[in-house]
Amino acid sequence: MSRTIRHALVLAAGLGMRLRPLTTVRAKPAIPVAGDPIARRIVRWLAGGGVAELVVNLHHLPETIARVLGDGSDLGARVRYSWEQPVVLGSAGGPRLALPMLEADTFLIVNGDTLTNVDLGQLTAAHEASGGSVTLALTPNRDPARYGGVRLDGQSRVLGFVGRGSAAESFHFIGVQAASADVFRSLPERLALDSIGEVYDRLIAARPGSIRGFVSDAAFWDIGTVADYITTSQSVQAFEPEGPRPAPPGIDAAAHITRSIVWDDVEVGANADLDTCILTDGVRVPAGAVYRRTILMRGASGTLEAVPLVDDRG
Repeated sequence: MSRTIRHALVLAAGLGMRLRPLTTVRAKPAIPVAGDPIARRIVRWLAGGGVAELVVNLHHLPETIARVLGDGSDLGARVRYSWEQPVVLGSAGGPRLALPMLEADTFLIVNGDTLTNVDLGQLTAAHEASGGSVTLALTPNRDPARYGGVRLDGQSRVLGFVGRGSAAESFHFIGVQAASADVFRSLPERLALDSIGEVYDRLIAARPGSIRGFVSDAAFWDIGTVADYITTSQSVQAFEPEGPRPAPPGIDAAAHITRSIVWDDVEVGANADLDTCILTDGVRVPAGAVYRRTILMRGASGTLEAVPLVDDRG
């Protein structure tokens, strides 16, 4: 019977450049999806799968992530933080820095800016059975024009990686992996390094078969761009219906809000009419205001800033 991997590193240090201007207000993992911050969704999901010891790495707007997670106790886990300053250390440099806190020979690495429901028990079992150093959670790459891919052989060994737009048959990495600490121990400390494209490519060349793939039909929700964020919020809410949600405090009963996302501490006056908008923290929308496809933000002086929504998927 497979043992449960109880330790995980959640990668949450990125700048979220493609999600601007939203990530000027909160770090990407702290942004709410269907009313719940991404990071809280990830930690709750991990804890539900028996992963109780978590390290979250931080860099950009770290207080916004720490504020929504705290110590993790209300989510059934212990959460500690690995601080990456003055630079982001990347998907391999980040794990290298966090190794002393992880205190585990094998742990999960989970992207803090995407969502999935991959079966952690099955991923763990596949990792242990393969004898590999890393096992990547994969799904069929149904949109290679948008996503790079992972190439596998017939025995689920990773042969390499291809960029988006490649015609080569590949699989889509969905942001969860099981990894041996040995992969990162020999790396220089506090040096920015990526796994795919650097460390893992060298490992494949030196030890073919050391990186494996676990393929499933797990769901995957992307939050890469603002357009992705809106689509994902709608999809997740449909995926986990909870019935009609009460209007947030501060929304006047006479306000008309459709297909919009409302963050925290928001006030909307009577007869305001908002459609397909994102209302970020602290926004005050005056009575009678009309906005369509707009990001509403609180300016430095408390004024309302309006940024048009564009289809930024690419």
